[in-house]
Amino acid sequence: MKFIGNIIWLLCGGFLVAMEYLVGSLVMMVTIIGIPFGLQTLKLAMLALWPFGSKVTDNGGSGGCLSVIFNIIWLFTGGMAICLTHLFFGLLLCITIIGIPFGRQHFKMAGLALTPFGKSIS
Repeated sequence: MKFIGNIIWLLCGGFLVAMEYLVGSLVMMVTIIGIPFGLQTLKLAMLALWPFGSKVTDNGGSGGCLSVIFNIIWLFTGGMAICLTHLFFGLLLCITIIGIPFGRQHFKMAGLALTPFGKSIS
């Protein structure tokens, strides 16, 4: 069932979202300062490609204070906008019963988009 959900997700916009994150990631990695943020955007691209069956887990403080600082910078430089976009689409999809599983995937992506440093996808 997860496979079918992922195929429907890809056909209905998941592939485009993943490509947008990939292009954004490549643009961020042009500078040395942008490399950590580009890597986090790659995480979002991977989750956007195959969200059903993927879990976002907390690394348990492995990043330390640097992770907190990067999450704060991320939040104010675009993370909040990405999170709100995924929340909007999640709420929009949850209007119908058929859209609820897809809306839940957007909510998962919104959580990762809010604070991606210190989290991993499994």
